[in-house]
Amino acid sequence: WTFVSYDREAMVLRLAFDGKPEFRNPAGVIQGGILSAMVDDTFGPLVGATLGKFGVTVDLTTQFLRPVLPGPITTEARILRRGRSVVFLEGDLMDAGGKLCLRCTASFFVPEKDPRPNPQPLAAAPSEPAPSEPAPQS
Repeated sequence: WTFVSYDREAMVLRLAFDGKPEFRNPAGVIQGGILSAMVDDTFGPLVGATLGKFGVTVDLTTQFLRPVLPGPITTEARILRRGRSVVFLEGDLMDAGGKLCLRCTASFFVPEKDPRPNPQPLAAAPSEPAPSEPAPQS
């Protein structure tokens, strides 16, 4: 993914993905599980950047609104509510034309203690990408 923008006050993160042709199913559109994973992959960094803590997906519900062809894809994730250990999120996925194609809701568990072995501190996302620095990729 590529960082697009982050608004800490609004708790909204936008990322860009490359919808590769090899992600297509036999019908010629990008497979739904891959699209859901793109939104889920936007939720994780949003939780980390906003709370400074590691979180894990508890549940993810996806509504498929229209098929997505290979090409540029944008995701937008929002924190709807923060509890003591659970965060509720909503995310959208848009195709190359900016049309809404997918909407996901999710719950993230944010443990008090980071369960990862040898955890590294989570860095907050910048408000906007620095012009001289490349955007992070995965």
